[in-house]
Amino acid sequence: MNFLRFTSAALALAACSTAPVIEEAGVPPRPLEPWSQVEPMASAPLDRSAPVTRIAFGSCIKQKDPLDVLDVIAARDPDLAVLLGDNVYGDVWDLADANLTELVVAYQDLAAREEFTRFREEIPLLVTWDDHDYGQNDQGGNYPRKFETEKIFENAWALPSDDERRARDGVYTSEVLGPEGQRLQIILLDTRFFRSDLTRTDERNAPGKERYVPSADPEQTMLGAEQERWLAEVLAQPADLRILVSSIQVIAEGHGWEAWRTLPLARERLYDTIDKSGVRNIVMVSGDRHLGGIYLEKETTGFPLYELTASSINAPQSIWRERDGNTSIEPGPKRLGDPVYTINYGEIEIDWEARTVDLSVRNEWGAAVREATLGF
Repeated sequence: MNFLRFTSAALALAACSTAPVIEEAGVPPRPLEPWSQVEPMASAPLDRSAPVTRIAFGSCIKQKDPLDVLDVIAARDPDLAVLLGDNVYGDVWDLADANLTELVVAYQDLAAREEFTRFREEIPLLVTWDDHDYGQNDQGGNYPRKFETEKIFENAWALPSDDERRARDGVYTSEVLGPEGQRLQIILLDTRFFRSDLTRTDERNAPGKERYVPSADPEQTMLGAEQERWLAEVLAQPADLRILVSSIQVIAEGHGWEAWRTLPLARERLYDTIDKSGVRNIVMVSGDRHLGGIYLEKETTGFPLYELTASSINAPQSIWRERDGNTSIEPGPKRLGDPVYTINYGEIEIDWEARTVDLSVRNEWGAAVREATLGF
């Protein structure tokens, strides 16, 4: 059965609830596993031996809304694209629903979009998740359906049967691309599967305390002990340039939404891991916030550490800011310039000969609206 034909939740639920797997007499039928109901979305093959010079980054895709910007990104001819999370909005609010209907239907709807099909068939993809494709808004390690949603993720993004993510908990992974002298390492973290609960604000919607406040609890974690060990190991691998992908912002201060600042000791451990590795050829990329920007940390790290936030492909803050008449600018003591509240995506361009990296936030027409250049 081709589930691309189903675009409504009702039809998808019917599809997920029929066709018994067990047919023995006297045994009641059970529904198919939800991860078997998603359409695998394989992308163009990734040539791991070729040097990478241009990478596109994007996040926060409303699967039923316009996706014209994908054609703009493709026209820039990136060597690959990295999806930073919230790649669908499929929050599962009925945890008793064995079919995880909202998430399954969200992936079915994205798979049915001609713009996205065209994009992924042309451009290789690397993918991590965030809360809305993990299962519920702002959820972390205590989300009870995370094992099922990980299987849905693995099938939806057509991970090979021998992919390491199919054999362990969480969707973190890394890739090393290009020849010696032009080796690019891309590290994709999982900031959901192992994360401790965040500390809720005592003053909801107050500037800087909108949803969460920092916690000093030393037991709290963003990555979990095993992923932290793994990160130290992959940072020890040889590479000429590294891109560290976190679905949520690492450096950003000034707001009380989800970010590494809510777990400051976990962020200290991240910086310490980077410092102890001796790595300085590293750039960070994040999504989640429905805004774009470039951030710089150099006081805590002791060297210039840049972060490119790219969000959103088609659900920018400008939509509800205009609706609410909100003209305020989010504080950003470590941000370079004002945030980009309109549709945006990120781009990193690498000049291997000059040993420079150009970071840019680009608008829906592909024009750079925020830029920074660094050497490595």
